[in-house]
Order: sequence, then structure tokens, then C-alpha cells
Amino acid sequence: MESRPKVTPLTRPSVRRSHVPPLGVHPTPDGGVDVAVAAAHADGVELCLIDVVAPDLPAGDPARYAERRVALDGPTYGVWHAHVPDVRPGQRYGFRTHGAWDPAAGQRHNPAKLLVDPYARGLAGDLSYGPETLGAVSALSDDDPGWWVAERYGEPDDRDSLAHVPHSVVVPAQPGPPPLSRPRVPWADTVVYEAHVRGLTARHPDVPPELRGTYAGVAHPATIDHLRSLGVTTLELLPIHAFASEPRLVAQGLTNYWGYQTLGFFAPHAAYATRAAQDAGPAAVLDEVRGMVHLLHEAGIEVLLDVVYNHTCEGGDESLHVSWRGLDNAGYYLHDGASPAALADVTGTGNSLDFRRPRVVQLALDSLRYWAEVVGVDGFRFDLAVTLGRTHHGFSPDHPFLVALQTDPVLNGLKLVAEPWDVGPGGWQTGQFPPPMAEWNDRFRDAVRGFWLDAPREGSHGRPMHGLRELTTRLAGSADLFGHSDPPLLRGPVASVNYVTAHDGFTLADLVAYDHKHNEANGEEGRDGTDHNLSWNHGVEGHAPGDAEGGDTTTEPWSAVVPLRRASQHNLLATLLLAAGTPMITAGDELGRTQGGNNNAYAQDNPTSWLDWDLDDAARDLLATTRFLLALRREHPALRADSFFLGTPRPGEEATDLLWFAADGTPMDRDAWGVAGRRVVQMLRPGPADGDAHVLLVLNGGLDDVEITLPPSGDGSWERVWSSTWDRPGAPEDDEPGALTMESLSVEVFLGR
Repeated sequence: MESRPKVTPLTRPSVRRSHVPPLGVHPTPDGGVDVAVAAAHADGVELCLIDVVAPDLPAGDPARYAERRVALDGPTYGVWHAHVPDVRPGQRYGFRTHGAWDPAAGQRHNPAKLLVDPYARGLAGDLSYGPETLGAVSALSDDDPGWWVAERYGEPDDRDSLAHVPHSVVVPAQPGPPPLSRPRVPWADTVVYEAHVRGLTARHPDVPPELRGTYAGVAHPATIDHLRSLGVTTLELLPIHAFASEPRLVAQGLTNYWGYQTLGFFAPHAAYATRAAQDAGPAAVLDEVRGMVHLLHEAGIEVLLDVVYNHTCEGGDESLHVSWRGLDNAGYYLHDGASPAALADVTGTGNSLDFRRPRVVQLALDSLRYWAEVVGVDGFRFDLAVTLGRTHHGFSPDHPFLVALQTDPVLNGLKLVAEPWDVGPGGWQTGQFPPPMAEWNDRFRDAVRGFWLDAPREGSHGRPMHGLRELTTRLAGSADLFGHSDPPLLRGPVASVNYVTAHDGFTLADLVAYDHKHNEANGEEGRDGTDHNLSWNHGVEGHAPGDAEGGDTTTEPWSAVVPLRRASQHNLLATLLLAAGTPMITAGDELGRTQGGNNNAYAQDNPTSWLDWDLDDAARDLLATTRFLLALRREHPALRADSFFLGTPRPGEEATDLLWFAADGTPMDRDAWGVAGRRVVQMLRPGPADGDAHVLLVLNGGLDDVEITLPPSGDGSWERVWSSTWDRPGAPEDDEPGALTMESLSVEVFLGR
């Protein structure tokens, strides 16, 4: 017979409260806790207090635990609540729900399953992936013998899950962040660096081994020195909310590396903490996260969190039953309205949280305020943010959640960034989010890749080359996307978060080395990941030995291909870092990081995804180039536009704020813009104040060298400060102003007064 945890009979709370306390479990001064959990369709909810009584037994053995159950009062407006005495910080707990099991109607209450508190500030233990963590009767998948799948409309499974799920943990009340003011970097000065907590330092030789891959490692002086030397102002971390891997991945011996499968919107992911903090418990893990943020603030670096409020780790109806599904499946998740009920999946993950429901909106807002006020972060990047603005009629920029972000006194002064799409109907909404939100600009990504990689690849086969007009629109700040507001042009070009790569897709080095994805290691037979890469291998698929492994690149075909690839990386970087808008760099691109052609490395928690800090000469040159371009941006106000260009002088200024010239130095007129196949343009951004340098960007996107005549400058001379054809900054002597020959597929930057 299966052993079971020791269970103390039901008790009633000793004190009844006349009001509903805040959701979650919160310590009170009298040594107890206030408890509240939303479960509107349940007939009864129990708080389950869990003690480890046999620590020598393995975590999955039910005899390791004792359980005391407390029946909660309610429901009051759908909330079950109580004050429970004699419960101290560090106490493990969970919830059990009683009520209808009617999957066809969306109801899935199963008291055999211990449920994680959606508001838990800390979690202890790991999730197992057997039938115990599924709500309905299950069987092994036909597709994979190690993967259990529940029957969508099956009977409830009566196996107790207490020993197979993480336990929520009562965390002491936290003060606000240390009394250090936020860096509050202006948007026009912002440079975002997207990184993964583990991947950033897992292989860093100057970070002590015990700190590598941890929150403390992110805040180590060696890491901070690198960020500051680059000119990064804002560190955006991939999800650090507690998360779980998909059962399919676990069955294949893989894990979810990126973390886009949230298990707790308040609890930090404990596996990213140092071993010492993990052993000390959830409060110590939280302290390490808070300490990381504090040290980054001291260095003048903001912290943004990539947050996933659009779905949870529970997957589809056939998958996990560990929290929201058991508390109120119909109340938390978006359903299709049919009978029998089925989840409406607009995220591609099996489930979507239903932001038409006030409790879902409250959950997201409460979580955001917690991370802002208690942990001290400076903003958020919202994964698949269109889901968060879906109403009964589709996406709306006036959705209550988006209005709350604009008006909430805690949140509206932070940096808020939307990923402006999901996979549902009308899911592409770039440019449609309200201020003060910024947005990832996929049109920028595609325009830059298309101009420098896809079009030249086509041209090398004798096909037409296009893309100049689209590229110049993106260089000028994408007013066509972000200029629509009331009043017009309210958001400015800073609303466009410009990027060429992100965690999802090829790295910068792989963009110039692969025409096709190579995702076999993900266990999906290459079906995963996009095929729309707009990449170019320059004639040979894959990296040269010297490009990635320190070998010889002086032999054919590498002696011809490698220099072209390095110049292409420079072109991409220059376009990204010198365009109007907010640039975002993907961690490791400045070091030439490769994923071996994997453009969806979400399941690769290994050196495929981690940064390699052992740099060869090419990597050091690329790092120097990135630093130089960001210094150029930082030092010249003309490159940090805070408002859209008007094409006329601004009030109080004499010079036109943006000018375009053809290769011969003549102004671009309507006819010039209409020339088919044009691939050369000069972009002049005058200094906004007396004494500020004018910046001239000259782009040759053609396959032939071109004679260029620079436009007149204020004092009659231009200084060439950088060319993408140089291996590293610090050029041979510049040519004299006037006519010059510009190499094919190159960018040059000039300064004038």
C-alpha cells in the first residue's frame, strides 16, 4: 500500500475576520498569518500546513511529510480566507479545493491535488512529472514513453500530489528596497542588454565558481564591469519568476532554459540562487535577488524583468494540475465558449490567462507592484503582451490592464515594454500600445536583416535587391508605427525598442553564418523555430574553424567568407546602435557568441546558450567595435533623438533636424526615393545645439563599390571616425573630404561641425 503523509483532521480558524485580507499568505504581528485565495467556483478550500517530519526520506516519499488542514471561510466575492494563529515564516503550505469535477463545463476541483498559492513569495521543492501531478486519470503518451498525458474529460485522479509538487512557503514581511534611488535613465539614453541569469556568468572565469550562473554572479564586479564598459544602462533579464519545464522536455532529458513557463508570479526562481541561499530557504533566495538589484543600481544600471503573464506552466487540459487549474480553471484560463469546454490558446503554449477576468488583472498588477516595490526593479518587458489586452472583441489599447499600467502610481513611472504580438486572431499589434509603453519593433529587425543580409543574398544570385525605403524609415525612428497617438507623435522614437537579435532566433554571429536553422538538439526533429530568418551564410553554411574554435581561417573558402561575415556583423551593429530609437543588444552578440545555428535554443541549458568568455582576436575586435559604437551614441546628442524628426527646423533651431542625400551628395527628393533598386543613402543628423557634432551615416547596401560625394558640412570638413570594413576601431588615416570610394556592403560614420 502507498504511504501517505500524516494528516491532522480539519480545523476551523480560531479567528473569523469581517474583511477579506490581501490575497496570499501574510505574517501578522500576533504570530499568525492572514490567508486569502481566489477560488470562486469551489465549494470549499483548505489551507494545508506541511511539515517535514522525516528529512532522511527522499522528497518524493509521502511519509516525509505531515499535513495539518485548516478550512477557510468564504467565499466572499469568490475569495476564501481566514486568520490562522501560530504559523511562522518558513512554514510550508498549499491549498486543496473541493467542488465540482466537470471538465466539460471547465470545472476541475480535485482535493487530492495540493495546489501552489498563486501569491506565494517563495517555493520549496521540485515538481515531478508523473500521474500524481495530473488532475484527471492519465496514461503514458503514445508519442513518448516517459510522458504522462491526462484524459481531457476523464475522471479525477485520486493520487495525492503533496510529495510531488513544490510547496509554497511563508516569507517574512519585506521592507521596501534599500534607500538608494533608482538610476532612472532617460529613454533617449537607454541601451538595453537582454541576458539570462545563468547563461551570463556560467562560464565567466573572473566570477567565483560558487557564484557562476546565479543572481549574485550577475551582480559580481566582473559582470558589472563588462556591462559598464559596453555602455549598457539597462539590464533586461529573461524570466526569473519561478517556473517549471514542460513534461515533454523532461521526458526527453531536457529542461526549459528560457523560463517562459511560470509557476509563481511572486516567487523568484530558486535554482538561480547560490547554493548557500537555496539551502537557507526562500527568504534567503529573495534576499539574493534584492541584493543583485541593489548592486546594479549602485553601478547606475537599471533592471528590467521579462515577465510572462499571458500563460502558465500548466499547459493544456491534458497537462499539469498544480495551481490555477485546480483553484478556478474557468476563472483563470481563457476558454473557447464551446460545450464541452476547451481552452482557447492564443499563446501557443496550451493555455492563456483570461485578462477579461478582474482576478487575472489583479494577479498581474499585484505581482508587478511587488517586484517594483519590494524587490526594486525598474521595469518590465511583457511577453506576448497582446494577450494581456484581449477583450471579448479582440485586442484593445484601452483594456483595463493597459489603462492600469498608465495610471497606477507605482507602475506608470517605470520602463514598460511590450512584445506586441501573440498567436491569436489579430495578434500582430506593433505600434498599437498606449504610452508610456515602449514596444519591441520586429519591423526594425526584419528591415535591417533584409537590407544587409537577405537582399544581398538574393542579389548574389542575380535577383533584384530592395529594402532601402523600409530601412531608412526604421533608421529615422519608425514614426509610421509609433507616431499615431492623441496628440500625434506623443510617444517619440524611443517607443521603438530596436533589435536585430533576441533570445529567440539566431545570434548575431549565426545570422551571418547560416541560411537555415539547425535545431535537432531540441528533440522536435527540426520542426521548431522560425524559418523566416532573413539570414545569409555568405556562401558556406556554418562557422569556419577559426571563427568559432580557434582554428585556421586563411584557407579557402574561409579566407574569403570570414572577412565578409565580420563586416556584415559590423553593418548590423552600426544600424542597430546608431538608429533613432532604443537599442537592445542580446548578451554575447558583442563577443561573437554562436549557438551552432540553433534558432530556438529554449531547451539548451548548456554551453550552446551560455556566453563563452574565452575570446579570440576576432571576438576582441567585435567587442571593441561594439564599445566604440555605443560610446559614439553616448557622446553625440544627434544620435539620441527623444522626439520624432520633422524634416524641418525645430522651434528655436535653424537646421533641419534630418536630411537625406544620394551618393553624389545631392538631396534626396521624391524622384530619388522612387528609383528602383537604390542601395546607397546618406543620413545627416545635425547636432541639436550649438557645439554639438553633426553625424553623417553613409550606407552602401549594394554589391559594388561606389563613388561617394559627401554633402556640405557646417565648416566645410568631415572626419571619418568609423567604417564597418575596419576590423576594429582605430583606422588608417581618413581620406580627405570630397569624393571617396566606398566598399560594397559597408557603413561609414563621419562627424562634422
